[in-house]
Amino acid sequence: MKISELCKKIEDSIHSGKYPLDHDDEKQLASLIQVINKSSSDDLKDKDIKIEVRLEDFYVLNNYIQSIQHLPGVIKIDALDSFKMLSRRMGRVEKSNVSLELEVRR
Repeated sequence: MKISELCKKIEDSIHSGKYPLDHDDEKQLASLIQVINKSSSDDLKDKDIKIEVRLEDFYVLNNYIQSIQHLPGVIKIDALDSFKMLSRRMGRVEKSNVSLELEVRR
């Protein structure tokens, strides 16, 4: 399997709701996730694999070596964890913006 195929498969699974999402924020943001191959190659046997998980302006870049056991599964788990972390960050930004707007109106 190619890295780009794996990234697309993970992205589609999150978009479709295959993975359980705990919070409403995550469910709303699931359609925005992008899982992108940033490696110099599309081969899972490459020595340096880089996967970016992006939600709008927020992103996480994870890197891997090809000798990790069950590498596709590890990438899936990391992508889901990264998505959940980014969802929390985006939720904090939106909430802080609402608080600032309320203070300005007073």
